[in-house]
Amino acid sequence: MTHKDPLHGMKLQTILEEMVAFFDGWDAMGKEIPINCFTKNPSIKSSLTFLRKTPWAREKVEHLYLKIYPHLKKNKL
Repeated sequence: MTHKDPLHGMKLQTILEEMVAFFDGWDAMGKEIPINCFTKNPSIKSSLTFLRKTPWAREKVEHLYLKIYPHLKKNKL
């Protein structure tokens, strides 16, 4: 059985890494989702910590990931 939800089985860290690569850095991510973990001294570790504690922010990240999912390099095989 295959899942149609692109988020199924995805780790938050993988989602963040793919998004940072897609947006070519934290600056653009911070413009898309203006939260401090993306705009002030961003890192994967600090973003993971914040997003795991903050459901509304994680929801925004997941929503944006679903929006860009068709454009990610791994899907252009």
